[in-house]
Amino acid sequence: MLGVMATIDPRLYGARWADIYDEFHTGYMDDEGAVNALFDLAEGGPVLELGVGTGRLAIPLAERGLEVVGVDLSPEMLAKMREKTTAVTAVEADMTTVSLEREFSLVFIAFNSIFVLTTQEDQVTLFRNAAKHLRSGGRFALETVVVLPPSPDRGKMSIYKVEADRVMLSGGTVDMVNSLYTGTWMVMEPTGTKFYPITGRHVTHHEMDLMAQLAGLELESRWSNWQGAAFGSKSEMHVSIYRKP
Repeated sequence: MLGVMATIDPRLYGARWADIYDEFHTGYMDDEGAVNALFDLAEGGPVLELGVGTGRLAIPLAERGLEVVGVDLSPEMLAKMREKTTAVTAVEADMTTVSLEREFSLVFIAFNSIFVLTTQEDQVTLFRNAAKHLRSGGRFALETVVVLPPSPDRGKMSIYKVEADRVMLSGGTVDMVNSLYTGTWMVMEPTGTKFYPITGRHVTHHEMDLMAQLAGLELESRWSNWQGAAFGSKSEMHVSIYRKP
């Protein structure tokens, strides 16, 4: 299994998704709520987004007057962001190892982006790197779905959108041994079918808490959405906020 994991190219996600990323995610998530919450968490200080993509959240934060730096491994994603604005400082780098030699009041990673890392070691390194870039009292915020135990005998297939001449499906499986998810989105049109792969390691919020401790961070709060609703047993997503003492 380690050999399979080593062959995964994380750049493939950006290369495949960049052209349709904005179209696909429009209206899919609570962008306004996320921007409002992140703006408050930053408390006026500089912001670092890890896995910035095409700037879905970074750009509106910059438009509200914050200094924003966005890191992404995908040159295709960053090119799309640069087409829209120069207000966000774009850095092409691995978010687990990038070193900007400065500190921020807020570091964040949104919409399951921590899952693109394929090993627990890489995810722990991400927490440590985020902590390294935080000033004292600064916050590290993460947003992911609530990870449920994987099924041992089947994968999951779902229909996202059905139009007259277009169908979007998603499907994938989770390896119970290492929590590695291997899946794809499929866009079926009269001209053919295109595939948009998503691969990475699922990590629960409980495991994130341990990763935060290893990085010297403390859990400050956990919400079930960007509006700050209480997190509970029926929550389907979480926003976890860690603070550097």
